Order: sequence, then C-alpha cells, then structure tokens
Amino acid sequence: MSLEETELKIGGTSFKGVYIAILFSLATTLGGGVWTASSLYSRLESVESRSIPDITPLEERILTDKQALLSEIDLIKQELSDNDVSQLQGKLATLGVNLQTIIDQQDKLLLIDDNVNDLEKDIEAMKGTVAQAEVITKSIGDVNGKLSSLKREVEELWQGLDYLSNPLK
Repeated sequence: MSLEETELKIGGTSFKGVYIAILFSLATTLGGGVWTASSLYSRLESVESRSIPDITPLEERILTDKQALLSEIDLIKQELSDNDVSQLQGKLATLGVNLQTIIDQQDKLLLIDDNVNDLEKDIEAMKGTVAQAEVITKSIGDVNGKLSSLKREVEELWQGLDYLSNPLK
C-alpha cells in the first residue's frame, strides 16, 4: 500500500495520502513551535519573579574598606620615609650588577653547552668511522692470510713445474 493510494474519508470528503502527510508535518511543526514559545515564556516569568537584593550595605562596606586601605597606604609611606631608603638604592645597584654578571655567565655556559653537544655528535660519528675501520682491518687480515696461502701454493706449483721440467735436479 503506497502513500498515493491511501485515502481517508471524513464527513463525505476524501483526503489523499499525500495531503494527509503534508497536513501531519505542518501540524507537528506548529505544535513544536507552540511548545517552544510556552517553554520560553515560562522561563522568562521565572526570571522576572526573582528579586534583586539590596546592595546598599555592600556599598557602605566598600567605602569603609577603601578608607582603611588609604590609612594603611599612609602608614606604609610614613614607614618608608622613616627608614633610610637611600641605602636600598645602593644595594639595588649592586644586585643589578650581580644579576648582569650572572646573565653573562649563563650565556657563556649556553655556548659551552652547544659546543659540547656538537662534540658529542662528532664523537658518535667517529665511533661509526672507527667501527668501519675495524671491519676493514679485519677483512684485510683475512686477505693477508689468503694471500700468503696463495703465495705458498704458487711457490709449490713453480717447484712442481721445475721438478717436471728437470726431474734430475
């Protein structure tokens, strides 16, 4: 049974299946819109029903705290003027020079560290070269042994030829 063949008769009027599907989709869309609007309206009402607290005690407390802070700042200024701040200036200058020296030394150490890293890389490369040289040297030793064996065989062959050419000798 297809949607085109479906029919609904209400009060003598017949509705085709396609029209029923369109009417059903419009009805559900409208229903969803009404539900969303209702939900939004109820949320707005709940927000409006909340009361805003009175902030005047908070403002008075802020003013009191501000006055207390101002009096503490005046006390700190008085203590600074009572203490000899000029001595601090000399100590700060000495500390500044020491800090600059430390920074310069740290830069030198970083350069040394870079050089050490480069040397470590060079040493690793040299280890590879030495390993290759050891392999080559070992193979040269094997070649020397084979060459001496071949030399002895050639000498024996010449002796054999000499004997064959002059067996009385």
